[in-house]
Amino acid sequence: MRVSVPTIPDAVLRTAQQQVKVTPAFAIDRIARFLTRGNAAVITGAGVSVDSGIRAYRGDKGAYLNPNYKPIFYHELMDPTHRGVGFRQRYWLRSFLGYPPVRDAQPNPTHFALAALQYSSVTPHIITQNVDGLHHKAINHVWDESRRARGILELHGTLHRVTCSHGHSMDRQTFQDMLGEANPQWKVFADELERTNSRPRTNPDGDVVLPEGTRYDQFVVPECPSCLLENRRNSMLKPEVIFFGESIPSQVRDRSFDIIDQHGRLLVIGSTLSTFSAFRLVKHAVEHRKPVLVLNVGPTRAHDFAGVDIVDIPAGAIIRDVVKQVLGNEAERNHVISKMLESGVVKTPPDDHDDPIPRPTGL
Repeated sequence: MRVSVPTIPDAVLRTAQQQVKVTPAFAIDRIARFLTRGNAAVITGAGVSVDSGIRAYRGDKGAYLNPNYKPIFYHELMDPTHRGVGFRQRYWLRSFLGYPPVRDAQPNPTHFALAALQYSSVTPHIITQNVDGLHHKAINHVWDESRRARGILELHGTLHRVTCSHGHSMDRQTFQDMLGEANPQWKVFADELERTNSRPRTNPDGDVVLPEGTRYDQFVVPECPSCLLENRRNSMLKPEVIFFGESIPSQVRDRSFDIIDQHGRLLVIGSTLSTFSAFRLVKHAVEHRKPVLVLNVGPTRAHDFAGVDIVDIPAGAIIRDVVKQVLGNEAERNHVISKMLESGVVKTPPDDHDDPIPRPTGL
């Protein structure tokens, strides 16, 4: 099976290099005017979570920030043979170390600004490519789980749940605890990384970079407890995330198109649109003559489309002022909204390709 990691076509990269940089004031006015009519759908990508300390996949020139990034593909992770056992050992060891930084990440000002737009019904729906759950965290103090499920569509799933090959599901932290119990030496190592704040480089999907020579074959992947209750041994588990080479469930795909159809315009934030699942939504909006604006640093596949408005500036630098201009006096009068516009961490990750990480002794 041949599966490749999505990229931005060279022709698009060349076109994007001609994109004119804009001033913050110009960008704020342009985006605020776009949103003032309301009824806008929003698509977000990894760039939205960068200020929360979670790196994007690509930099401002469209290249992978980590040139050594080698993701595990769906057919590898779920391979029932001994080869698949090795892939799962590699994935779950890296995820065991990489999940805590994603689990503990907090929403940044962009998440809260978008939550304010949702709460005020300017942008009723968010379709996010991110699997970190930060859009939920930004609005969970005013929307319950059911309301969040209606307003936020996680196009590529979530890191916070795990499912087995027989459809049993569990909370990711529960499985994290199981991994720690099954691998006490790695648990000690992980606790030390957290204590010394020397966690390894984490990608947006919770995967990490580990030193050459790491012994993945010694890592124990626990068996699904629900399968054990059914007298079945099964360690084929994966996070509820769409892996490269895996299809998006039809109900998620159909709902994503329905959201585009229900709204009059589309705002894209922090995404290169390299994955087809998001790109086709923009294509669908353009084909139905809906106004589209893309706010992103660097090239995006939206450069393929004539008439798409592209603003090249970091969202975090302007988004609060955009919301204030769109909402006017309500941004101050409404206590919930004003609090959202004052909230958010800013914890931008370093630009280096690989973080230094101590080599685990004896592992």
